[in-house]
Amino acid sequence: MAELTITNARLRAQPELVNIEIEDGLVGRISPSGPADGSTIDAAGGLVTEGFTNAHLHLDKVFTLAQVGEEALRHYQGEGMGKASLAIDAAAEVKRSQDADQMLELAKRSLAMAAYYGTTHVRAMADVDSKAGTRGVEVLCAARDEFAGIVDVQVVAFPQDGIVREKGAGELLRRSMELGADVVGGIPWIEYTTKAMADHIRTAFDLAVEFDADVSMLLDDAGDPELRTLETMAQEAIDRGWHGRALAHHCRAMHLYSDSYFGRLVEVLREAGVSVVSDPHTGPLHARVGELLDSGINVILGQDDISDAYYAFGRNNMMEVAFLGCHLLWMMTDEGQERLYDSVTINGGVGMNVAGYRLAVGNPANLVVHGPSTVTEVLRFQAPPTAVVSHGRLVDLEAMKQAGSIPD
Repeated sequence: MAELTITNARLRAQPELVNIEIEDGLVGRISPSGPADGSTIDAAGGLVTEGFTNAHLHLDKVFTLAQVGEEALRHYQGEGMGKASLAIDAAAEVKRSQDADQMLELAKRSLAMAAYYGTTHVRAMADVDSKAGTRGVEVLCAARDEFAGIVDVQVVAFPQDGIVREKGAGELLRRSMELGADVVGGIPWIEYTTKAMADHIRTAFDLAVEFDADVSMLLDDAGDPELRTLETMAQEAIDRGWHGRALAHHCRAMHLYSDSYFGRLVEVLREAGVSVVSDPHTGPLHARVGELLDSGINVILGQDDISDAYYAFGRNNMMEVAFLGCHLLWMMTDEGQERLYDSVTINGGVGMNVAGYRLAVGNPANLVVHGPSTVTEVLRFQAPPTAVVSHGRLVDLEAMKQAGSIPD
């Protein structure tokens, strides 16, 4: 007998209702809808899909906007993102005075919000530099361990202020990996010269190879068409044999690339198996999502920020992120909505290398049960799921609501 059965479930692109049986943390059987023994959840015809994924979240900075000040927002979002680096400089000062206990509480609040809205996997950045040291990594590793089995957190050791220009950052990155970070991060475009950008990328890949870790890099996050670290990172992944293990975030300068260069870049991304994470709601420029998808590149949408120097809002609700994407990317047809729903579910699983992240027999049971029966209605209302299954177990949504300080 199944440990848990979701009855009367509606799957995407399938008219008949089904039962989904969960055994030993896996989807054990999918069968026509009918009576079931044991513990059950009645989906009542609501849509059941993979849980949500958030492949880009600055979890060590959540709810710090009041400390940073709104000038950072103006720098990041104004003048075609030409002053984006000034926002990063402003945010850096807050790290000197951040309290680890407060950071942990805010991170846990954000993860509870994620769970409440159906997210089961998060890739979370922790700044590593002379101001923060390894504090963010240590805090996020603690939050990761506390939420194990509810939200799977991949901690990224992220050299926000550079590797070459930030003295000691390379050593701190190594120490972060030794402390338990899961992913090597990077932000090469922040360096001052093209050579330094390439050195930044090589240093990160050296560590990734040494620790057998994936790579996540924030690339070309400004309004400058000459920024092309995405291509450099993708080529490094090819040269290192790191196919499918390098995730590219932001890539906003792509918005300004010529069509001819973009076409060549796509071929490099395809060869490297690079997925692209876009966050169109947090800046006026964004990657060319539709064209990338049309070219067969795996594209993911991320939350990116929650009330910090770069974005004033955010509640770790990936339905909201996809809804905003529909508008900002002009992807409002049924096909467009379905593609963006993929970008906050299965595409994130692919980009984060989560094994079996698809609703299928034999795969891990990471599922959301929605009230509405269609993707359109799910995105329209962005309501919390009626049930969330993470790693085969029901999530206590009321506890997550309380921990996330989510109002009725």
